[in-house]
Amino acid sequence: MNSNVIPASALIPHFTLSPKQEFTPSAKANLLAQERCSDAFRLLSETDNQHMFIAEYFGCNRKRTIKALIDAHGIFSPQFLVVNEHQEPIWTQSLSCAAKPLASKQHKYRYLSGSIRKTDLVGRYNNESKMYEPGLLATCHYLFICADSLWKREPLWDLLLEILDKQAYHAHSQLAELPLNCKIVLIGSSHQYGSCWLGEPSFSRHFPLLGELINEMDLDEHSVDEYCHWLAGIFADLNIQVESDALQLLLQFCAKLADHQLRLSLMATNIEHLLAQAKAYGRNELISHQTLAHSIAMLNQRHNASERLSEQNFDDLFINLPTQDEVIGQINGLTVIENAEFSYGEPARITASVHYGDGEVADIERKSELGGNIHAKGMMILSACLYRIFGKDAPLHLNANIVFEQSYQEIDGDSASLAEYCCLISAIAEKPINQSLAATGAIDQFGNVQAIGGVNEKIEGFFKLCKRRGLTGNQGVIIPCSNMQQLNLHQDVIDAVAEGLFSIYQVKHIDEAVEILMQLPAGSADEDNQFPDESLYGLVQSRLENLAGYQDEEPSLFARLLDKFKISS
Repeated sequence: MNSNVIPASALIPHFTLSPKQEFTPSAKANLLAQERCSDAFRLLSETDNQHMFIAEYFGCNRKRTIKALIDAHGIFSPQFLVVNEHQEPIWTQSLSCAAKPLASKQHKYRYLSGSIRKTDLVGRYNNESKMYEPGLLATCHYLFICADSLWKREPLWDLLLEILDKQAYHAHSQLAELPLNCKIVLIGSSHQYGSCWLGEPSFSRHFPLLGELINEMDLDEHSVDEYCHWLAGIFADLNIQVESDALQLLLQFCAKLADHQLRLSLMATNIEHLLAQAKAYGRNELISHQTLAHSIAMLNQRHNASERLSEQNFDDLFINLPTQDEVIGQINGLTVIENAEFSYGEPARITASVHYGDGEVADIERKSELGGNIHAKGMMILSACLYRIFGKDAPLHLNANIVFEQSYQEIDGDSASLAEYCCLISAIAEKPINQSLAATGAIDQFGNVQAIGGVNEKIEGFFKLCKRRGLTGNQGVIIPCSNMQQLNLHQDVIDAVAEGLFSIYQVKHIDEAVEILMQLPAGSADEDNQFPDESLYGLVQSRLENLAGYQDEEPSLFARLLDKFKISS
């Protein structure tokens, strides 16, 4: 068996759960892997005049996170706002029987978002009752505010900074200045935090505590059981239970969200939506494997309209991309099409042509302004790699053109560098490439194959095309070895690999890829930097020497005549 072939067992993550373990929700479980945020919140509770900014991620359940922080690390003591003998409002922890406070800490916390008003923060003075109706700054121990909602009301943002500067605020002209006694927590993105830190001089002084939430859990740091306790919080909120085999499928789904076999996603809202849909499909509070699998399939189907249109273009042969036979200077590359909420893989035919020239490897995508900067960088690295192998002692006397055929939109990224290199070698050596295989991977100047993004989508995109045309057992995909830990493929792909109908190869170096694609040893250079004649690189070297004019010159007609009639002495 080829050592580069990845076994079916490595194409999806596997999880081991403790037997008969009951998973229960808790505040600690809801803060799984959020040590940074938990530490910042503890400091918030135990320090004066230091407020906090929580930098969240897409898919975070804000309300569950807030409640977990409060339950796990909140500190609450009786607090009363009274007027002392100098007619000054002060906060005190004790209250005499006769005294009537202006305000007291009635709430552990509140969360403000949407349309926020000034009175929500500072309260209002009721002219009819002549009484102060306190705002949330006075009645809450902790006040969480959506940063985006606050910044949409610029006067409120300025007001908050003024309150923090003075540590007091005016609620009404009839009232004295009220002292601030509330922990303020803004919730927004890391980008918003950075913009405020750089653009607002007083921001770093008032919000020194950053609680950065992370969107995935590392299985090297936490156990699968701990993650299931975190999931139990979602199950409880949705009032559902999940069968053991369905839990395995859910864990694989969460690993796919994290795009890693050893990490699990903490994007709670995505998981909540899926489970709620599964509950609706199954019309049962007990989620089975079949119901959850159907829910995942329907989730993809609701978003794959553009993918289906793309597949029709291949099926109708509007796009020419062979998946059998052999062709010189042509290879199947792999791309990812990304929409706002959905991405899918799409194969792309890459071709190369070579001719005598000054050593330029031309990127037609770049010249036609359809190639991005990163793709251009990848092409330059490809050229450098080619020169490292074949141009150490003399310049290369060839020009090459590489293009993505039938591509009508911008292409960016360096993940096609491996395929482009193999295609170029095929064109120079005039050795055909097996069109049943596709390749993806970035390369460096030393020929090492590096990781790329969207590996699962790319593999599944090519597999679907081959499956529609009929699996032959010769089809497959070449990927970087460093992407193996991100494999999390559809069951159809795994079954086909297990049955020998489809293959996935991992490579660490470009030489391994060209050998798989052209079924010829790449060859190793000797001390004079010469490759064996029968090797692939030997054929490349011979062609380059021919283009440079280094081959033995053919004798002229006059020389041949002299040699023919030469009289020996």
